[in-house]
Amino acid sequence: MNLRNILIPLGLLALLVAAHQSYGWLGVFAVGGGIVMWLLLHFTRLMSIMRKASDRPMGYVGSAVMLNVKLRPKVSLMHVVAMTRSLGERLSEEGQQPEIYRWTDGTQSHVTCEFMSGRLVKWSLERPVQPPQQDPAGAPAP
Repeated sequence: MNLRNILIPLGLLALLVAAHQSYGWLGVFAVGGGIVMWLLLHFTRLMSIMRKASDRPMGYVGSAVMLNVKLRPKVSLMHVVAMTRSLGERLSEEGQQPEIYRWTDGTQSHVTCEFMSGRLVKWSLERPVQPPQQDPAGAPAP
């Protein structure tokens, strides 16, 4: 179980109790309003990310190489979706850990990401093998 799922609600509850101890119900209303505003900001960000992702094909990214450069360990799946502006193509079974997603660009290069509990654990970039180019005379280029 993720410790954040326990600590954040306990911290918010402690903040509400401290506000009640210091300022009474007026403090609870003020802190409660701040908590609601924080939740609305996160909900709005989530909805804008999903709206942008719905406009693109599933599993598509503009440049797989640039995505590979921008990825960092322990970023959330939502952060990767925000970077790619696309939902990844799911490669793992529903509800199975680790979750594996793939984003492919126009050159058929793709980045495969592995998420454990919604956080990026590892990723790999695969680029298609290109045959050696030949010059007009028919000899391979150096």
